[in-house]
Amino acid sequence: MNDNLADKLKQLPRTPGVYFHKSADGEIIYVGKAAVLKNRVRQYFQSGKDFDAKTQALVAEIADVDWVETEGEIDALFLESEMVKRYMPRYNILLRDDKSQTFIRIDMKSEWPTVSFTRNPLDDDASYYGPYYSGYAVKKALRYLRKVYPYYTKPPKPGSRPDLDAHIGLSPRNMSSQQYKANLKKLISYIKGNRRVLVRELEADMRRAAKSQDFEAAAAYRNKLQYLTELQRRIMFGDREFLDISKDQALKDLVELLGLKRIPARIEGYDISHMSGTNVVASMVVFTNGVSDRAEYRKFKTKNEQNNDFYNMNETIQRRLSARNLNSWGRPDLVLIDGGKGQLDAALKARDMAGCEDIPFIGLAKREEQIVIAPARSGVELSAAKLAEMDGYKAATNEFVLVNLPHSSHIIKLLQRIRDESHRFAVSYHTVLKRAKATASQLEEIPGIGTKTRSKLMKKFGSLKAIRQANLEELSSVIGPAKAQVLAQYLKDDS
Repeated sequence: MNDNLADKLKQLPRTPGVYFHKSADGEIIYVGKAAVLKNRVRQYFQSGKDFDAKTQALVAEIADVDWVETEGEIDALFLESEMVKRYMPRYNILLRDDKSQTFIRIDMKSEWPTVSFTRNPLDDDASYYGPYYSGYAVKKALRYLRKVYPYYTKPPKPGSRPDLDAHIGLSPRNMSSQQYKANLKKLISYIKGNRRVLVRELEADMRRAAKSQDFEAAAAYRNKLQYLTELQRRIMFGDREFLDISKDQALKDLVELLGLKRIPARIEGYDISHMSGTNVVASMVVFTNGVSDRAEYRKFKTKNEQNNDFYNMNETIQRRLSARNLNSWGRPDLVLIDGGKGQLDAALKARDMAGCEDIPFIGLAKREEQIVIAPARSGVELSAAKLAEMDGYKAATNEFVLVNLPHSSHIIKLLQRIRDESHRFAVSYHTVLKRAKATASQLEEIPGIGTKTRSKLMKKFGSLKAIRQANLEELSSVIGPAKAQVLAQYLKDDS
């Protein structure tokens, strides 16, 4: 153990967080989480510890350690999962399987939203929070929160009597749909990390109830505060954790390599997805302080469908940088385009037409994972010294420069993470539209089922299979009894 590492181990805090083990050349070789950083990290360096072969090899390589403190254990869980996906450390093999991640799903657009868990988020108008690598921990935390903010796990049946969950305070009781949704918004606020604000609100409500001598309500608020306090002691969670960007090596390296004016706190990634010019869509993903920020994601459906990715990218960037969207969504500090010279050129033209020349744009070409820049136009200034330090090289072609970095570098891993996420989001949206179109074409054959009726059916049921499985009462509630009768008869005859 070197002296620098020994000094750092003495500075470890007794708080939850995520730690980064680094090799002698600064590579992050392992990312881990801890309920108490001081205890967990120091365990690696206890003499005589009975480590397995993998851990012994890891410890032998550790030359430096860094960490980020979090408010609780679940915050650490999420940050750990994001950093593992970003850096793909050699010793984190067990956490590389995306199938293990869990998302919280809340369908706020329903009349009576439900809270559930899934491993595969869809573009179905529901809100998703995650990912979390410990499904058990997340479900345990949600069970605790249910005592404070009751919610449904399955839609209630109209006119049904309160079930056991309602009697013991886990499901809503004597609430309107609006009141229930307001209650769920507080749950979502807690998930997003606004814990202290909610605690202050509960304390104020309790004082007001006590002052007006409504002691039953005051006791209910007191119990909720106690539940939240207990949850804080045991386990807490958030749908995203904002990293201390001064410790994010990838962001620091990006600033130095590209000569950026400031650390890119908001990076936006764009990709196009279509099939031969049909159902053309674009995705916008956002990484805040280097971490996926799903609440800020947006999707676009092009106004003029063309089998031309350059045109499609140009239209998407024009719409993103419109005055209205800049005002609503803010300005990015850096934009990453999925593609090479052609896609970047189209994006830059759209950016300049919008009068946003100060926003730096770069591309990432898939084949060689080359960073594509246009020095005179991109708003970046490549540092030859930093490029050499990172064992990279460049190749110039017309007005573009192709930057090659080792695929193990932190910058490439960050850009790949953003590019892959934008690709996943675009393909997911395209698939939803393609399925909807296929279903709509089958419904077009049914007499009396027009465009608006098909739209209502798809919005409610999502697929032709779900429509077939719906009973007459469910269909009637969406399109009326007359049309429901026609539809049901047609689907019966067609089966």
